[in-house]
Amino acid sequence: MSTTDAINKGDVKYSINDKGIATVVFNHPLSNSLPGRVLKKLADTITELGEKDEAKVIVLKSEGDRAFCAGASFDELISIKDLETGKKFFMGFANVINACRKCPKLIIGRVQGKTVGGGVGLASAVDYCYATKFSSVKLSELAIGIGPFVVGPAVARKVGVSAMSQLATNATEWQTADWAREKGLYAELFDTVEEMDAEIDVLAHKLASSNPEAMKLLKGIFWEGTENWDTLLQERAAMSGELVLSDFTINAINAFKKK
Repeated sequence: MSTTDAINKGDVKYSINDKGIATVVFNHPLSNSLPGRVLKKLADTITELGEKDEAKVIVLKSEGDRAFCAGASFDELISIKDLETGKKFFMGFANVINACRKCPKLIIGRVQGKTVGGGVGLASAVDYCYATKFSSVKLSELAIGIGPFVVGPAVARKVGVSAMSQLATNATEWQTADWAREKGLYAELFDTVEEMDAEIDVLAHKLASSNPEAMKLLKGIFWEGTENWDTLLQERAAMSGELVLSDFTINAINAFKKK
């Protein structure tokens, strides 16, 4: 797959059933990685569903039965040639996190497999996250010369600064799904996708029949203290946007792509 094809691949779709359960599905042929256009559509979709009265609760998932999300698109990262483009790309992750934060509907995450970088950010930005025992996590950004600057606040909010620091520092090592559950990233773990989906369905139906105003107020309480994230994540995106232009990062990304 060429760089251009990889950047242009991937999509986001949603549906709302008659119970008010909205399901958002993102996909990309390269382990559900996230190019800028997919990030934009994901943020826009979450925002749109937050404004739809017929959507009572949101389930966020990716396609396939292996990787949940491979994080940032390496093909798009290597194509960035100036600071403005770099900042715009990383703002894609910021916009998704902020869309989840501001959405008045509770969001249930469904993580079926390994997740890296921005994918860990997505799992952290939902309000309640289910996963399978195969859902190891890694923040690999430092290994390619940048850092988890944009997703860091969301991850630290969910697992604490200590656990986030472990992930960010030991950037080449996977942490197990059990570790992620122990730290609070995942609420529950399951042996199979089928068992996980059954529990997601139970919780989604309970929430769809709950008081929308109570859930909106509750979500506001969950996210107290994050009111500055519009500015904070913009500043963090600029950090990553500058670092991605460095020779170190360019060489590191090219080396990863050859593996």
